[in-house]
Amino acid sequence: MPSLVLIFWVYYGLPVVANISINVFWAGVLALALSDSAFQAEIFRAGIQSVDKGQIEAGHSLGLSYFQRLRFIILPQAIRRMLPPLGNQLVYMLKMSSLVSVIGLQDLTRRANELVVTEYRPLEIYTVLVLEYLVLILIVSQGVRWLERRFKAERI
Repeated sequence: MPSLVLIFWVYYGLPVVANISINVFWAGVLALALSDSAFQAEIFRAGIQSVDKGQIEAGHSLGLSYFQRLRFIILPQAIRRMLPPLGNQLVYMLKMSSLVSVIGLQDLTRRANELVVTEYRPLEIYTVLVLEYLVLILIVSQGVRWLERRFKAERI
């Protein structure tokens, strides 16, 4: 389902269907969370399933409970494998957050649109907007790279 359609439905349709009042911030958060949850679940599933079955069986043969195997064997290996796709998904969500401006949430895109209307300088304003998103994405990417290096260092 397209994220934009989901944002519209959560903000305009959910209050009618569920007879609730939802502010624009929480509608945006809920819509983006719903839009991204299936991707996140698939990343976690694939990461956990990527752990070699022999590793899990070895933990079982040592008498570890399921939660001990999960904590000491499965998750440390799975997290290393999940970091790159989770980082990609975080960058994707950051980019998709610009869509919530259509329901009136005051995000970077909404503010840029308002400035264009008052200042009549779209080239300069949208260039700054592009640079702001670029800086945010670079910060997130560097954070993910730092986490990857940290988890590799723990492995040695």
